[in-house]
Amino acid sequence: MKRTDLKIVSINIASPTHISLDGGPRKLRSGIFKLPVSQPVFLDYLGFAGDGVGDTRIHGGRDKAVCAYCVDHFPYWNETLQRKIVPGSFGENLSLAGMPETDVNIGDIFEIGTAQIQVSQPRQPCHKLNKVFNDQSMACSVKKSGFSGYYFRVLKPGLIERGALIKRIHEDGFSVEKANALLRKGGANIKHMQELISLPALSVDWREIFQKRLSKYQGL
Repeated sequence: MKRTDLKIVSINIASPTHISLDGGPRKLRSGIFKLPVSQPVFLDYLGFAGDGVGDTRIHGGRDKAVCAYCVDHFPYWNETLQRKIVPGSFGENLSLAGMPETDVNIGDIFEIGTAQIQVSQPRQPCHKLNKVFNDQSMACSVKKSGFSGYYFRVLKPGLIERGALIKRIHEDGFSVEKANALLRKGGANIKHMQELISLPALSVDWREIFQKRLSKYQGL
């Protein structure tokens, strides 16, 4: 049964800056080191005020305005990594309670105060997580676990605050975990690929990925 006590545990933001992800001399422009904020933050169509991404080619934009991660997974990572996981550890803007990938669907719309957000795609962990966690297998571990997190687009801007309750006002049927599983298995299930591509809320990036795979498997 899906939980109804959905809430924001933490809002995490960071302005992109040139940083060393592994302590070495090479610096990359990144906004992955998000820090919790205590005051309400305005959420607009491209994300939270004061927040940003380092590489706009693969991060940010309207389809990926907000990155979210479920704190229900923190105990698993605490045990697996033997380290304390805190809000913002995965570079997420929203650390959420009660919203694992199995219970959240592509296209679901949530209301937080006066704002409305819609799930657009799963998060695809990149190499930066390996460096942040000092573990070259971290991105792969996240993919295998299915505990990926996901992105929201903003349908209606508004002021968001920590501790706010989240109300699901529209629910679809293709879960983030189902999309993750399809990606992990190489997208060999034509029926599921067609179903995923047909979702109006799916991000442009993920639609292109699976349109290419579908064409490959159909021999087009």
